[in-house]
Amino acid sequence: MLRRLANFLVMVLNRWMPDSFVIAIVLSLLIFVLAITAAGHPIDATTQAWGDSIWNLLRFTNQIVLTLLLGHVLAHTPPVRRLLLYFAGLVKSPRAAYMATTIVAFICTYISWGLGLVAGGIMARAVGESCRRNGIVIHYPLLVACAYAGFVVFHQGITASIPLTIATDDHFLVDTIGVIPFTDTALTGFSLGIVVVLFFSLPVVMARLAPDEKDCEQLPERLLGADPEENSHDAREPELHSQDTPAAWLENWRPLNFILVAGALFWLGNHFWENGPFALELNVVNFIFLAAGLALSHSPIQFVQLVANGARIVGPFLIQYPLYAGIAGMMAASGLAQMLVNLFVSVSSAETLPFAAFFSAGVLNLFIPSGGGQWAVQGPIMMEAAVQIGADLPFTAMAVALGDQWTNLIQPLVIIPILAIAGLHVRQVMGYMVIALGWTGLVFVLGIAAGIYL
Repeated sequence: MLRRLANFLVMVLNRWMPDSFVIAIVLSLLIFVLAITAAGHPIDATTQAWGDSIWNLLRFTNQIVLTLLLGHVLAHTPPVRRLLLYFAGLVKSPRAAYMATTIVAFICTYISWGLGLVAGGIMARAVGESCRRNGIVIHYPLLVACAYAGFVVFHQGITASIPLTIATDDHFLVDTIGVIPFTDTALTGFSLGIVVVLFFSLPVVMARLAPDEKDCEQLPERLLGADPEENSHDAREPELHSQDTPAAWLENWRPLNFILVAGALFWLGNHFWENGPFALELNVVNFIFLAAGLALSHSPIQFVQLVANGARIVGPFLIQYPLYAGIAGMMAASGLAQMLVNLFVSVSSAETLPFAAFFSAGVLNLFIPSGGGQWAVQGPIMMEAAVQIGADLPFTAMAVALGDQWTNLIQPLVIIPILAIAGLHVRQVMGYMVIALGWTGLVFVLGIAAGIYL
């Protein structure tokens, strides 16, 4: 049944789903119309709100892009790539291919969502080529979908955007909810329990979606024979410059990397000594992965070239985030976002508010696919409601985070890095992501229920 449903969804979405940039434009137009009609906001005020807010997420965009970029660098350093290729070589059956790709992406996402997106794509590409060379028939679009499915826990891992934001001393809701430690959100038993259930169940669900062997699409011929870690845009592993000049010698002198790494380790050690071992926020996490990328690169010039290669992946984020910031601005100014959240809150109690937070976040995320950007719109409304009706603040915040990460599975902006590496279009994998959305949604709802009533 799951296989037939997945095949139907793949067929429909292959025909009707446009590029993610086109989707962002269509969503902008949709929200513009709804702001005028449903919310009664004037046309000129809606247009002004769009223009005023389109650059509102520049600081956050830079932080997120750095997370993705540094994750890309780390995933392409020789030791990490060798580890991923080692796992790809262990695959001996189609079922193992799907499950291993999901698990690797899952683990890497838990460490860093940026690392997860890039490592998942590399793993899918490497496994796809390994299977084709070894005569193992797999469905490559499903393999890529498996790599993205593992991304569903990014708000529960070390780089969780919302938990890290409210754990920061000067976050914008500190006067309403105070500072909520990371241990009270992403590292609670409720959150970790969901992670464990998904870790063991999601790879099995994804593997069961495999079509019959006669319907499988192997790794495309145009990708076969290329470096498995090479992106579809020809971002190759940097080659070290010849050392026949003083400049080239200095560019390739690895101790320069270690000088920066030593400085970073000193600062990080002092930070965690003063603030505790779980004092994480986006800037701290980016600093960690900057140091790790430098430490595992062969030279300063190799690190720079890895960054240059990764810049091609983050490009779509840089151009699409402003459109979603504009959407967020129109929704906030017109009251559409508050109308949506209030619709759920109006039928909620202190016990059921986390369910309202989860589902409203899931819907809102389709229009504002940024954990931080969405939290800027939804956070004040949901946290004020939690304060007024006496709901658990950390639990409600995590419910918002779960809803946000849940519908990311069908949000075409976030999957761009994996698709760029794998060499596929979003429409080829979206049918499988809808199935993953159904399963993970069930796990999240049951997890929230367990957190409330047990």
